[in-house]
Amino acid sequence: MTVRAVIDRFEGEYAVLETEGGMTEIHRAHLPGAAREGDIVYYSCGGWSVDREETEKLRRKNSERLNRLFSGGEMND
Repeated sequence: MTVRAVIDRFEGEYAVLETEGGMTEIHRAHLPGAAREGDIVYYSCGGWSVDREETEKLRRKNSERLNRLFSGGEMND
C-alpha cells in the first residue's frame, strides 16, 4: 500500500503531514533528511520518499495561482 502526503510543517521532532484521510504526525527521523515543508512524500515498502518532480509541479501551480490572485485574475484551474 502506498500513502501520499504533503509535509504541512515541522513541530520539533515531528512532521505534520496532510493525507487524504486528514492530518497526521510522524517522527521527523522517518523522513529523508532533505525533506522540507511543502514536499510531496510517499510511504511505500516501509519507508518515506520525496517526489521532487511532483513537488515542483505543485509549487509552480501554487505560484501561478498566487500570481493570478494578486493580479486580479481568475482562480479557476
